[in-house]
Amino acid sequence: MRIRFLGHSSFEIEAGGVTVVTDPFDSDKVGLPFPKVGADLVLSSHDHLDHNAVDAVAGEPFAVSGPGEYEVGGVKVRGFETFHDDKEGKERGKNTVYLFQVEGITLCHLGDLGHVLGEKVAEEIGELDVLFVPVGGVYTINPEQAAKVAAQLESKYIVPMHYRVEGMAKTFDELQPISTFLEEMGVESPEPKKELSVSKKSLPEEPEVVVLEI
Repeated sequence: MRIRFLGHSSFEIEAGGVTVVTDPFDSDKVGLPFPKVGADLVLSSHDHLDHNAVDAVAGEPFAVSGPGEYEVGGVKVRGFETFHDDKEGKERGKNTVYLFQVEGITLCHLGDLGHVLGEKVAEEIGELDVLFVPVGGVYTINPEQAAKVAAQLESKYIVPMHYRVEGMAKTFDELQPISTFLEEMGVESPEPKKELSVSKKSLPEEPEVVVLEI
């Protein structure tokens, strides 16, 4: 499996001849260029332009945009209803957390999660190989909460997303940089990787934070 960071909360996951793209974004909204990518499956956590630009993805992907169970091209997906804030959605609405399996690798994309997970949902998600977690705060959980969620889910790889980077639109100026989350996790700044290669044989014994280049 190969995982590439497309920016913001968007990733390209390729494995077994299937490509999954998470939370594609509108370039004008985010301020970053969205790469030219195609996909078989697109997962959109909620209906905001920085997470639901399905038309930006080439091809004719099957688009999932809410809770439920799905299977596309051998990829099993389960969407959990959560919230975009800590007020049960009263401020920003609902958010879908996606649990999906590709070639025996279990991944979880938290979208714009706005609260620490409840015990029931955390238990249903279970053990993970790869966790994509928002860490910038303001519109999502903050770095401290993100570290708590990472501890809840005990993933082998923890991949931060939705943090401030150079070139983003002013709308996102208040997002925390990735360094704040790394401090919360008690890890030194790891060397950013162009991509993450994952296989059952290569999974680390202890949780590892992986920073991916855009």
